[in-house]
Amino acid sequence: MAVAIATNLRKELAGDVLFDGVSFTVRRGDRVALSGPNGAGKTTLLRMLVGETEIHGGELAFEKGARVALHDQRPPAGSAMTLREYALGGAKELLAVEAELRRLEGAMADGDHGDATLRRYAAAQGRLEHAGGYAWRERQAGVVRGLGFADADLDRPLSTFSGGELTRASLARALGGDPDLLLLDEPTNHLDVESLEWLEADLRSRDAAIVLVAHDRWFLESVTTAVLELDGGRSLFFPGEWHVWRAEKAARAQQAARTAERVGEDIDRLERFVARFRYKKSKAKQAQAKLSQIGRLEQERARAKSELELLTRRRRTLGFEFLKPARSGRTVVEAERVEITAGDRTLLRTASFAIDRGEHVGLVGPNGSGKTTLLETILGRRDASKGSVRLGYGVQPAYFSQHEIELDTRGSVLDCTQHATGLQRPQAQALLGRFLFSGWEAHEKPASVLSGGERRRLALALFVASGANFLVLDEPTNHLDLESRETLEAALEAFPGTLLLVSHDRALLDAVAERTLAIEDGALNPYDGGWADYVRRREELRAAADPAPEPRPEPPPKPKREPPRRRAAPSELERVEAEIAGREAEIAELERRLAEDWTDVDAIAAHRRARDELTRLLERWEALFEAAQT
Repeated sequence: MAVAIATNLRKELAGDVLFDGVSFTVRRGDRVALSGPNGAGKTTLLRMLVGETEIHGGELAFEKGARVALHDQRPPAGSAMTLREYALGGAKELLAVEAELRRLEGAMADGDHGDATLRRYAAAQGRLEHAGGYAWRERQAGVVRGLGFADADLDRPLSTFSGGELTRASLARALGGDPDLLLLDEPTNHLDVESLEWLEADLRSRDAAIVLVAHDRWFLESVTTAVLELDGGRSLFFPGEWHVWRAEKAARAQQAARTAERVGEDIDRLERFVARFRYKKSKAKQAQAKLSQIGRLEQERARAKSELELLTRRRRTLGFEFLKPARSGRTVVEAERVEITAGDRTLLRTASFAIDRGEHVGLVGPNGSGKTTLLETILGRRDASKGSVRLGYGVQPAYFSQHEIELDTRGSVLDCTQHATGLQRPQAQALLGRFLFSGWEAHEKPASVLSGGERRRLALALFVASGANFLVLDEPTNHLDLESRETLEAALEAFPGTLLLVSHDRALLDAVAERTLAIEDGALNPYDGGWADYVRRREELRAAADPAPEPRPEPPPKPKREPPRRRAAPSELERVEAEIAGREAEIAELERRLAEDWTDVDAIAAHRRARDELTRLLERWEALFEAAQT
């Protein structure tokens, strides 16, 4: 069933057309990736779908009663609201459904058994079941945990969270409301790999239509079932997974080029005929017919060229071209029994490793596991708590940090570049042009007023031109579009020096890393190969550590019966837990009966009584549990 249908959507900004003629259909189970360069209108289209921005042409139609949720990277302002309250705010409709069920149950208990009441009760019960039944709050808490929050975070006020944590909270709010149409703008930002894998599994299992914007290629490959590309004010829809789209796009470009060439040859042939016979009476009618045919072919060639232009449009991307580095000694980094701490936490224990000249190594681990701290320890920016780290002979490191961007902001962008690289003015200008600082105005702009994105681009330019033979990169793809990520990937693959890379971009890790160091439970474990090899080996080790149960041996002969021992009476907490289990089983059976016959008034009344009793038991259990902890 179609959840949303867009027909010839048009959007204008300040009188200019952003896009026109955008059409697509999204059904339950569809996961559509919006692709296109920055400024093509991807975020604007998402906001049109949720009703936050005006439509200037075309039509949008939705499934009756469809619920729409948008996560668009706008974290909530700091407030006294807790994470639990904010996340539940995305499920207001479910809270209303619960209230409706209570009202209807009360009405039926008072004798209202009319068809309309029973239909409303069935609809409300079905809606709640779709969200996970009365356990939907626990499912919401599971979403919060899956996105990297701890249970203790649920009752913290939003004002205590970082910007990245608030962005994840916004994602949790959108996911937790069980929407029919889920719109996600860069959902992978600020997620570690563990949370990314959880999100991929969650999205694949949802009974919803999903439209998303993302630059994480591994995520797109794992999740998407179709691609809608926006470019140059037009759109192209490709059914199929991400890699199918890439292959089909290349095939369509080839076909369009062949069509344009074939039609061009036909036009040339017909024009020669017309030029030769146009003024001969015996051939005049044929020549006129050929002219009409040429007109139709010109239209066909124009369509083919237009499609080819859209499919092969070259966008300006960052120009990564590392200088050939000087040769270092054979051992670039050597660490012996290193221990790293942060406050009273031990992040890494007795880690020993070496990196040789020319190696490309990936460093992975969950958020907070100490990856950045280890990089800074290797580079001598902080001391290890124990052990030693040293750089080898002739090693010239360059560090690209995800946090601090050290720039000399006393002059212009060009001054900063020349001072940092030692390049002459023409070479410095060429470098800036490759990183999208083009023209006098961009070069002479004061470095002190650069935006965050511009500072990061300038830092990348200086990093590329450093001439270092040991590149240390911490999340270099943040804020880069897909084309720039692929350009960086190719440059890092070709870099002849030594490289140590931290990234959540699993496609980049898989392409660049020849060896992987993984921080796992405070230990640093080495794996051969890139990301896919690491995941495969990790799963093999987990399977080996948890073997299938062996056949149970025959029981030994029964011993002589001993006098029975008196068991201690169960505590009140244990008795309440047993009652809770019984009530939950009773509710499950009643819900099964109601699923078969929503007009069973006795089952409805029994269900309400059992749920009220369960609520009372849960409150008693919480009081007993808290008393036991004190």
